[in-house]
Amino acid sequence: MRIVVADDSVLLREGLQLLLGEAGHDVVAAVGDGPSLVRAVLEHRPDLALVDVRMPPSHTDEGLRAAVEVRRAWPAARLLVLSQYVEVSYADDLLAAGDAGGTGYLLKDRVGDVEEFLAALETVAGGGTVLDPLVVRQLMGRRRDPLADLTPREREVLALMAEGRSNAAIADALSVTLGGVEKHTQRIFAKLGLAPDDDASHRRVLAVVRFLRAAPGG
Repeated sequence: MRIVVADDSVLLREGLQLLLGEAGHDVVAAVGDGPSLVRAVLEHRPDLALVDVRMPPSHTDEGLRAAVEVRRAWPAARLLVLSQYVEVSYADDLLAAGDAGGTGYLLKDRVGDVEEFLAALETVAGGGTVLDPLVVRQLMGRRRDPLADLTPREREVLALMAEGRSNAAIADALSVTLGGVEKHTQRIFAKLGLAPDDDASHRRVLAVVRFLRAAPGG
């Protein structure tokens, strides 16, 4: 996989390059600010861009704004945003920037779990959506329930889908059978009006995005 890395921390940037290289990926550019990220992604058209939210000069949301700019210029861009803190509005902004497929938002602490982190890269590069479990919980806590027809178990399944987990991983997390998870996902798709003739992976993305884009509660 060809990857662009954007982080103002030289130490983290170098660490990510080493980690990705050892996993067999090719870091085609490593930059430290938003404008450089936009240029690098549009020049190299990588399979994925890893983006730090806070970069120079103000260290607030330059990385996120650069990611949104990339997505608007190149809607097919695959973007995995890394943040030190849970900032739900950033996830909202990124999801709102065009087609939300191929989008991820993780806390930097997740990089420590190498296997999980590399799996998230593959999911986002493949067009899936991966959100940090803490982000999912905060999104669920601050919004009205847009999926009132879903059962509590179906909402649990949908939340785990938003974290980028496969059906097998969801089955393990909930201690249910794989067949049971598949039945839950099919019911979720049906209740959301997602046609069965759509690609299954695309329906997963649409289900997650439909939930996350629901209006905030009052």
